[in-house]
Amino acid sequence: MKKHYMSGYDAVSEIADGSTLMVGGFGLVGIPEQMILGLVESEVKDLTIISNNCGVDDWGLGLLLKNHQIKKMIGSYVGENKEFERQVLAGELEVELIPQGTLAERIRAGGAGIPAFYTPAGVGTKVAEGKETRVFRGKEYVLEHALYADYSLIRAYQSDEAGNLVYNKTARNFNPMIAAAGKITLAEVENIVATGELNADQVHTPGIYVQGLLEAKQEKRIERKTIRNR
Repeated sequence: MKKHYMSGYDAVSEIADGSTLMVGGFGLVGIPEQMILGLVESEVKDLTIISNNCGVDDWGLGLLLKNHQIKKMIGSYVGENKEFERQVLAGELEVELIPQGTLAERIRAGGAGIPAFYTPAGVGTKVAEGKETRVFRGKEYVLEHALYADYSLIRAYQSDEAGNLVYNKTARNFNPMIAAAGKITLAEVENIVATGELNADQVHTPGIYVQGLLEAKQEKRIERKTIRNR
């Protein structure tokens, strides 16, 4: 049975200043909303965040940006956040932009215990500056190092008491690989069932990767609403 938390603040209360966090999600899909709000409430600062993107101005990781709680952002897409752009241009935020496939593989490698790997993505661009390159079968590759975190904060649809997780549709984006790459993984889930109730063949993340659970509903905001003309 995993440790249960009563609130987002309770779940993240032990995260210290200067910690490195991996945060699940793709846009606003599959983000641990309540744990992010808990970080805002805790006022923890100087965080290094590893996530696909940094949310929007008024939700998700964008709330931490607004509070100047993030020191460095490691991600692959930042196009929906004006405050992100402002802080980068003002020199207030350190940023490492990574091709999305490379980001995913660096996280996966961290969880799998693979320290580094070669990829063709970014060869001949700023992405490869200062990095080792090698030629395999006549093609050049750049060496990329795995990513790790002190804490992984993820969002799942369902969990049992043993921490086995099931994700809902596209919320199964970066969450499974992030779950494996943190020293401590905290999962925010919509509902928790008794151990044995989940179909073992449908479990996406085994409970061995998870140290704590927070049962919480989501607001499920829409990042960019578009409608067609009638």
